[in-house]
Amino acid sequence: MNNPGKYDDICTMAREATQADGVVLIVMNGIKGGGFSVQAPPEILIYLPSMLTYIAKEIQEDLVKKGLT
Repeated sequence: MNNPGKYDDICTMAREATQADGVVLIVMNGIKGGGFSVQAPPEILIYLPSMLTYIAKEIQEDLVKKGLT
């Protein structure tokens, strides 16, 4: 997380294009394989673990409702 990853350039493009304070990019089976990149200031980054936990819970609940798990 401290060094640029293989998708950091695309994460930068997304952050700049959206004029966002932070971006989390998760790539599955991309041209460079799977990976992720995070760009956010510390005051936003501290909320990322709880935000990802919430998102994972929502996805899991949606999968259960659709009978996919």
